[in-house]
Amino acid sequence: MFSTWPVERFDAARTGLRVIRLDGGWFRMGSDDALAYPADGEGPVRRVRIGPFVIDPHCVSNARFASFVAATGHVTDAERYGASFVFGGLLPDDFPPTRAVAAAPWWREVLGADWRHPEGRDSDLTDRQDHPVVHVSWNDALAYCTWAGLRLPTEAEWEYAARGGLEQQPFPWGDELRPGGRHRMNVWNGSFPDHNTLEDGHLGTCAVDAFPPNGYGLHNMTGNVWEWTADWFLPTGHATGPRADPTGPATGTVRALRGGSYLCHASYCRRYRVSARMPNTPDSSTGNIGFRCAGPADR
Repeated sequence: MFSTWPVERFDAARTGLRVIRLDGGWFRMGSDDALAYPADGEGPVRRVRIGPFVIDPHCVSNARFASFVAATGHVTDAERYGASFVFGGLLPDDFPPTRAVAAAPWWREVLGADWRHPEGRDSDLTDRQDHPVVHVSWNDALAYCTWAGLRLPTEAEWEYAARGGLEQQPFPWGDELRPGGRHRMNVWNGSFPDHNTLEDGHLGTCAVDAFPPNGYGLHNMTGNVWEWTADWFLPTGHATGPRADPTGPATGTVRALRGGSYLCHASYCRRYRVSARMPNTPDSSTGNIGFRCAGPADR
């Protein structure tokens, strides 16, 4: 069961957010199927119990993040560093050569890239106010959630919510990637990284509510942008961890991300599934990472 609550319950009316309350319960977390990445720690499948909690129906948008910055003066990690990483396919053909990621040369370090300038200094948020904010680190996401009177979801909460009440299905809507031939999320279509057919209508990010919600009323739980969670990332930590409201390892060096992004493609990254996960350092930012808020249901 779920219901929609105004965020005023959480002393954050200024955000304009309405959260979804989920009752929680037992569910089978993780995946051992053929699409899973064992090295990422998707398995083993285990029964986990989640208590009631609330969660954002969308990723935090540029407009919402702008309200936070206006109210607090927050400066993101990318702004402090003076650069962030941008998918090369979103840059102009004549963009000057910049440092690339060795293992993923489609990622380019771009001076001046930040949440206000997603592709560098000459870009802006025109027509993207309702897109998810990107170039935000885990530190930035936590700062926003704290300001809003909420927090980041745990990995277990995130996966419970993403499944939308379905049992051990790879996607928030079931087991078919494109049910009835319809695209249900924003991922790469075509040949990665050189040709995107745009069959789903998007090259980069799309609006936070661009696709139909899952059974719990949550949008874009897979595709569009990776989402920060509260947990430290460890591929094996959950194998012997608690089964009631797990919160991940006590310490670590990288945080867990969930959901995949507009760059996921079956040829190299099938992580556009509800059980998929990925690590990144808390101060890192890229053009395909965002977040959504969560919180306790008893305040």
